[in-house]
Amino acid sequence: MKLVTTPSQTVGPYLHIGLDWLNTTALATKDVAGEHIVLQGRLLDADGVPVPDGMIEIWQANSYGKYAHPDDARALPVDAGFNGFGRTPTDAEGNFRFSTIKPGRVPAADGQLQAPHIMVSVFARGLLKQLVTRVYFSGDDHDSDPVLQLVPAARRTTLIAVPSENKKDTIEWNIVLGGGNNNETVFFQL
Repeated sequence: MKLVTTPSQTVGPYLHIGLDWLNTTALATKDVAGEHIVLQGRLLDADGVPVPDGMIEIWQANSYGKYAHPDDARALPVDAGFNGFGRTPTDAEGNFRFSTIKPGRVPAADGQLQAPHIMVSVFARGLLKQLVTRVYFSGDDHDSDPVLQLVPAARRTTLIAVPSENKKDTIEWNIVLGGGNNNETVFFQL
């Protein structure tokens, strides 16, 4: 008998099986404090082709900088209508969309405040584990963010969402998977 190596499992393309109940694109009800925004974009491969069967997850603090999680014991206001977690599959054109609020600043491990950001996980076929990145907001002070300072200056634009030209209160940010050029989104190792 000869043993052969079996192929590794990847994260897809059947992400929806048994996981649809986790999908949510509205993170905040209308009465939640803060600047209400829509984050939308596309998941693209290295050639700029849409990834139609990806999964995007986001995790963020509320407008006061507090996470909706029991481990965040800081004495900051909690919004009952804010859950801080969103998840959506990409559509046939690689589009994703979340309605949420702009998060407040949160401290890094050393206590230094980070610029407002949303943490993002990307799941797609061909990936052995999810990719992790962040999205920041144009117009904010990014110079003091300790994580963003680890990214080469020429690559930081891949992490910054910009206001939509067509839609009020909407910011746009595309995720580019690979390509080895300055358009590839910066991903972080956990």
